[in-house]
Amino acid sequence: MNLFLAIFGALFSIMNPLGTVPVFVGLTKYNTKKERAITAFWTAIDVLAILLLSFHAGKYILSFFGISLNALKIAGGLIIASSGFALLTGKFSEHKGMKRDRVQKDIHSRESISLTPLAIPMLAGPGTISLLIAYNQEFQLINEITIIVAAMVSVSVVIYFILKSSHFIVRVLGASGINALSRIIGFIIIAIGIEYIISSLVDIISKLNIN
Repeated sequence: MNLFLAIFGALFSIMNPLGTVPVFVGLTKYNTKKERAITAFWTAIDVLAILLLSFHAGKYILSFFGISLNALKIAGGLIIASSGFALLTGKFSEHKGMKRDRVQKDIHSRESISLTPLAIPMLAGPGTISLLIAYNQEFQLINEITIIVAAMVSVSVVIYFILKSSHFIVRVLGASGINALSRIIGFIIIAIGIEYIISSLVDIISKLNIN
């Protein structure tokens, strides 16, 4: 249970579906309630597919590019921490590339927005992918893998319900409430990123001392 909660909490914080709510509302404001539910469903499915692919293909990606686990964790930690800073400063959408005029025009010209920009890069971005690749190297036992997959499925289900209820959430919390929650989550994300960097540096230093 501890592992499940840790994985679920890390994934939820880094993906920050609450930060995606204003974007979802803006992109689906002319859709019907049923159409918004369908978009939310396929976004959750796309996110789950990306999470599973990232986790199970992680070791092959590391092997192909010759990247060590510590190098990946440091790079991932920097990406995760930068996402946290973007949340704290209120520039999360800009950090995800959602403020560029060309991107905005491309988004509104598409029939489906579930894969891009919602699943990628808003939810399952580089920070999430690098985190799952690291998990793939750290957790090898069958029961650990089962728990991690269960956490990925659970967070995808939560994403579906949050996006499906996004218009209601905006009415209840308002922009200020969502921003306040995002800033709190941003602080947690920064801590997760720094923790990854510190653990990698400690491991590198300990190996140098042994040698």
